[in-house]
Amino acid sequence: MFTGIIEETGRVKGWIRGQNGIRLEIQTRAAGKDLELGGSLAVNGCCLTVVQISGRRQARLISADILEETWKKTNFRRLSAGSLVNLERPLKAEGRLDGHWVSGHIDGVGKITRWAKDGRDWRLEVMPPQSLMKYLASKGSVALDGISLTIAQVLSRRFRVWIIPRTLEITNLREAVQGGYVNLETDILGKYVERLLERRQS
Repeated sequence: MFTGIIEETGRVKGWIRGQNGIRLEIQTRAAGKDLELGGSLAVNGCCLTVVQISGRRQARLISADILEETWKKTNFRRLSAGSLVNLERPLKAEGRLDGHWVSGHIDGVGKITRWAKDGRDWRLEVMPPQSLMKYLASKGSVALDGISLTIAQVLSRRFRVWIIPRTLEITNLREAVQGGYVNLETDILGKYVERLLERRQS
């Protein structure tokens, strides 16, 4: 389980394609310090299992294997060597929940339809797969590339969030462009409510 509070950004070193799938290599600093083999790391909001670690504690190279399903449902296929990615280690049992519950299971990929400075802040509008629109609510939570954000407005086919300077500074949004793509995870509470209502109606 994660919180959507990004610890740092890392850089993609590259991809290794083999008979057993695709391996992602990421250069980390703080987020790699206490990681162990078999541990979890959220990369752009997607929970991955660490399969290889090399380098010094302050500059570690982390490797994770990508399933075909993950490849299809995330923006990983649009990343290349040098791409900036958001990193977060799992929430500790005694940790503070400063964002919202983020499972690390990506629901789909959204397209950035507007990305513009507005005063001191930035306006970000994203068009998600239409099947996810029902899970989005004004003032509700959403994770974009693993970043916990509050939805400012839900429009007919997209939604809007506001990005403060601090968020821009410490996440991969500083390299975002209009027309780019972000991983989406909707609020898990909406999915449970939907499931409960389906069971009551059946």
